[in-house]
Amino acid sequence: MKVSASFLSSRDIGIDLKKLNFTDVDYIHVDYMDGKFVSSKSLSFRKLKKIYKYTSKRLDVHLMAVDVLPLIRKFASLNTEFITFHVELGKDIEAGLKLIHSYGLKAGLAIKPGTDISVLAPYLDFLDMILVMSVEPGKGGQSFLSFMEARLMDLKIFLLERGKGDIIVSVDGGINEGTIHQVKEVVDVVVSGSYITESRNFQERIDILRGGLENHEKGY
Repeated sequence: MKVSASFLSSRDIGIDLKKLNFTDVDYIHVDYMDGKFVSSKSLSFRKLKKIYKYTSKRLDVHLMAVDVLPLIRKFASLNTEFITFHVELGKDIEAGLKLIHSYGLKAGLAIKPGTDISVLAPYLDFLDMILVMSVEPGKGGQSFLSFMEARLMDLKIFLLERGKGDIIVSVDGGINEGTIHQVKEVVDVVVSGSYITESRNFQERIDILRGGLENHEKGY
């Protein structure tokens, strides 16, 4: 299982990124919010593009925005591996996924906690990853929703039944040492923000997520 770490974009982006760069975290998770798709607004792309000054880690970009096509073009210019946007947009879905692939990047769709997973079906042939939101998108520090463990299992079955078991499943929201055991058997990537970046030892928290709750309790 891989770990993608969100940094706190509400402050100087270099603070967390420099620390994360000295860990073995797999990806830096970049949340871009336009203030329209969700009420919150992130740093501008002009500021976010300076990420390269602080880290050489590959980026895992999550677009919470209404107009995704121009943003895809912008984030494709960075050290990006994944670009994900929301299936709930209901427009430019196939065009956005094809555009991401045209840059040689991996394409993903994010899905909110209350959205029926069946809406993903028309796009499975274009997907490298599905990002399952385990909280309502747009605000950090929320608690993991209790029904998400079953939802993730339903998604895995949904993919396997359609011969798409190779699509990466990622989960984002409320992931910490108390919730990792609910998702670690059914996901390929976990996204964690405040649990990592509000700690004194980023690497220790990353290790706990990779090892899971049981290993942490045993002192491994």
